[in-house]
Amino acid sequence: MKIAHLLYDYLVSTGISEASATYLNMFALLIAVLIISFLIDFIIKKIILQLFSQFALRSKTNFDDLLIKNKVPRNIAHIMPLIFALECVPFVFIDYPYIENIVQKGLEVFTIVLILWIVRSLLSSLKDYLKTVPRLKDKPIDSYIQVFMIFSWTFGILSAFAIITGIEFIKFITTIGAASAVIILIFKDTILGFVASIQVSINDMVRIGDWITFEKYGADGDVTEINLSTVKVQNFDKTITTIPTYALISDSFKNWRGMEDSDGRRIKRSLNINLDSIHYLSKEEVDNFKKIQSITTYLETRQANIDDYNKKNNINKELLLNGRNLTNIGVFRKYIETYIENHSGTNKEMMIMVRQLEPGSQGIPLEIYTFSNDKRWKNYEYIMSDIFDHIIAAVPYFNLEIFELPSNSSFSIQKNNSPS
Repeated sequence: MKIAHLLYDYLVSTGISEASATYLNMFALLIAVLIISFLIDFIIKKIILQLFSQFALRSKTNFDDLLIKNKVPRNIAHIMPLIFALECVPFVFIDYPYIENIVQKGLEVFTIVLILWIVRSLLSSLKDYLKTVPRLKDKPIDSYIQVFMIFSWTFGILSAFAIITGIEFIKFITTIGAASAVIILIFKDTILGFVASIQVSINDMVRIGDWITFEKYGADGDVTEINLSTVKVQNFDKTITTIPTYALISDSFKNWRGMEDSDGRRIKRSLNINLDSIHYLSKEEVDNFKKIQSITTYLETRQANIDDYNKKNNINKELLLNGRNLTNIGVFRKYIETYIENHSGTNKEMMIMVRQLEPGSQGIPLEIYTFSNDKRWKNYEYIMSDIFDHIIAAVPYFNLEIFELPSNSSFSIQKNNSPS
């Protein structure tokens, strides 16, 4: 303690009052401690950064580079000057116990803040590193890091309040427990987001990079980020939609990952055929359709089977309705199926089907159900358009019509053709 009063004793010996000498002694010691602390911080920081940099150059992993990037060595370097300052406080404020108590508590609170900075830097480095691991880069790492940070900050803030109020930490926690209902209400979204993040990860519902469609929130694009409270989706028009994380388990959405992992992308579209254009085929029409090479063999085989059946059962074919017959829509359906099976853009290992849906007020839908062998959006749209370009152009060859609602041109033609 004599060292703390060296300047005091000298000042008193020169004739300065004891009160003034006490103040000057305290300020001189305070300035000296601050200067030494800054010097220690500067030297330690240089040494640690140099050591980390050399180790990072020799290391094969990039984790140490991430530690430097997230300022972990810089934050660790502040520990030594802080310890030095804590040790010097009793000497600097030896004559002012009240100020010593305030400064001591302030430095202890700053110690907690420094620890939180170090923890945050370490967790940020860990997050960046885990995102570089191939099997983890599509996992919601941000959510788990945020949970650890929330617990760390909560523990740190409670510890700081316990230091400031002078209450033991355990007693302080017990007191806070009485207000747990309010705390739960305040952090409701965070708790829901945490639970949702765990369920999303365990059930593998969404990964970063997945294409999802969430109509309720107007989202249709790729997931770019999953954190504790929100999921960010970059839509195909490059806008960003933010979705609450817990909405992924409380609402319904579509994840296109199954399609992207499969061998093809589904084409499911229909044409509405006018019911008035559907009819049985006469022998002349069948012979004419045999000129279509892709269904020549089918028509010959099918017509032979029908003729055998009608002959064995003595069917009177003077009326076309009797017995078994081919229809133009049935032949057209077979033609479409054969065309799709031979199309270079369809996956032959997956389902190919052409079917009739329930007739309605707009004709009878003829649905094409198949899969393209190229899942890229642009190429997929090209393949689908190429198929339907051909099918729509082929409709008149089978004496069929595509249903269309009357247009202005239809009424104009009818008006011009009406008797005057």
